[in-house]
Amino acid sequence: MIDACTKIIALKVFRGEQLATIHFWRAVGWNKKGDYSNVITDATEAIRLQPSQAVYNLRGSAYYDKGDYDIAIADFDDALKLGPPSGIIFHNRGNAWRGKNALADINQAIRLDPSLPQPLINRTAIWRAKGDLDRAIADGSEAIRLAKDKPPVNIMTPPNSVLISGYIHRALAYEAKGDYAHAREDYKATLGITASDAGSKANQATAKVRLSLVTEAPAPVPRDAPISIAQQPSTPSQQQATATPAPLPSPLASGRGKRMALIIGNGAYQHVKALPNPSSDARAVAKSLREIGFTVSEGIDLDRAAMQKMTRDFLREAARAQVAVVYYAGHGVQVDGRNYLIPVDVELKPGTGMTEAMIDMDTIMAGLDDQVRTNILIFDACRNNPMAQQVASAGVNRGIEGASGLAAPTSLGTGATLGAGTLIAFATAPGQVALDGEGANSPFSAALSRHLGTPGLEVQQMLTRVRAEVVSSTKHKQVPWSNSSLLGEVYLAER
Repeated sequence: MIDACTKIIALKVFRGEQLATIHFWRAVGWNKKGDYSNVITDATEAIRLQPSQAVYNLRGSAYYDKGDYDIAIADFDDALKLGPPSGIIFHNRGNAWRGKNALADINQAIRLDPSLPQPLINRTAIWRAKGDLDRAIADGSEAIRLAKDKPPVNIMTPPNSVLISGYIHRALAYEAKGDYAHAREDYKATLGITASDAGSKANQATAKVRLSLVTEAPAPVPRDAPISIAQQPSTPSQQQATATPAPLPSPLASGRGKRMALIIGNGAYQHVKALPNPSSDARAVAKSLREIGFTVSEGIDLDRAAMQKMTRDFLREAARAQVAVVYYAGHGVQVDGRNYLIPVDVELKPGTGMTEAMIDMDTIMAGLDDQVRTNILIFDACRNNPMAQQVASAGVNRGIEGASGLAAPTSLGTGATLGAGTLIAFATAPGQVALDGEGANSPFSAALSRHLGTPGLEVQQMLTRVRAEVVSSTKHKQVPWSNSSLLGEVYLAER
């Protein structure tokens, strides 16, 4: 479609409305590829030539996908002004509001076209965020019925994407309610459908992680049971800290507003270069978070089994949190574009899988990918390539050799974009090496722990201050880096 439209445009024989239509269809082609910048370019030219409701809606959707929500709302406003009233455009604008005014637009979309499953899926997420799980499940069920009975025929809607979205959102509502049997069924249904687009693949990545978590979980505790997460104290002499089994959390309604953090510091490596600072880095950050009201699960010098268990316990409980923070200090590495965190017992031997000995960062990101929660992931990792000597001597997969630093987290290994409502920060830029520092803490964690608890400081402003301090203290040798799909201002410390 893109090539055909490009050739027609190059002929320069069409003008006005006809040329606008060609630019519109090329924009549709770019949209299918996820090339939202080119969508906006072609849609803008189509609007210049001949404004229409469809092209404003298309450009607004592209701005939404790029995270430019205010511009997207303006385009949806213009689309609605051109009329007639459209359920899908009200649904799209409700998406772009991200909370404020969202429910009003979603309700209007449902009134205008009760056969559309997409607004019901959005309202499922809205009810879940409000803790009204029965309404969430009811809307999710109706959305799934509609998606099965009348699959979307819109050329801009990827095949199966609506049904996959319906199942994952209902599954999350069932899980929040403590109905793990139905949650498992929906997660399995999510995974049993062919995914053709990035968003659907991201939903399936989340379903895979959540399915394993609810499959491992014991029977749910009563709704009024207290919610808690294991807090693991540590001492300098500890070689390994593990979380005691965390009580299964109560449903979302009783845990709304809860802020949780997973803090891991690995430095006492047994087979690769040890690091002096991660344990003190982790303790400093954990202390700062506790002081501003976070419930913290803390682990120091964890082997793979302990690190995996603590991570999975946290992911299970964080499903009921409003804000989830993950902080890791220690060795990290990228393999084939995926990032891995390294436990203290990592050892590569001939004939063993390299990545099996490490913790996949994509798994953590997928487990937290949920638009009703804010996720902050911070990694003071990749202080050098700890595996180079082992790779050279063991003769194992050598994909790690040429990769310095960690990979930019613009996508999960599935190819899906970073989940909405997530900020991920690295101590240094992608592909670069972070410094361990000469004092008790790394330059990054020292600055982070100083600014983390500053009252009234929005999280991205806080990271800007951290970045400036690290650049100054390292004489421009290290530049912290972050990527955000946050949907609004986030304050970790109360204003």
